[in-house]
Amino acid sequence: MFRLREPLEREAEDFISRQQSSAFSYPEVGATAGKVPSQYNLDHNRISLGQGTAIWNRAVVAIRQWQMFNMPWVRIYPAVIPIQAGMDVVVSVKHFWFYSLNACRIVYIVNEDGPTKRFGFAYGTLEEHAESGEERFTVEWNSADDSVWYDILAFSRPRKILAKLGYPVSRILQKRFATESKVAMLAVVGRG
Repeated sequence: MFRLREPLEREAEDFISRQQSSAFSYPEVGATAGKVPSQYNLDHNRISLGQGTAIWNRAVVAIRQWQMFNMPWVRIYPAVIPIQAGMDVVVSVKHFWFYSLNACRIVYIVNEDGPTKRFGFAYGTLEEHAESGEERFTVEWNSADDSVWYDILAFSRPRKILAKLGYPVSRILQKRFATESKVAMLAVVGRG
């Protein structure tokens, strides 16, 4: 959904409530947990957040609080969303002179223990999203070297007509989001 002004909280809530019966807009639901389909654009980004227990704990809290979306041109609705499979979320993106509302649903949770701990989730696009695909946000703690990493894996392709017409701009915004998301995680987690 495209609009000329930023949505009010209640408008975003109405938009979210209308998504409850919406289906995923792509058939490969859950593919970020395994083999990513080849017919999409693939974006994989990682950044070191630091080392140790304190960094890991702050990184997990940051994911739970959606801090990787903490940038001036992107907003998540509702403001507080529990990380649970099946939860719907709306991502509002400011593009030049207009806003888009994009509906997503959390597909699965990552909560792995072992030599490399991992925490995070993946969400997939619903029918009311300009793109089609899935994105996974995780933090990892490797016990071998005590390093903590933030990782984003996404596959997508344009779905709505404006996204198709504006494909080069869409790709620029996706790359900008990945870069700024890494910066946001570094800022909130710190280097300890």
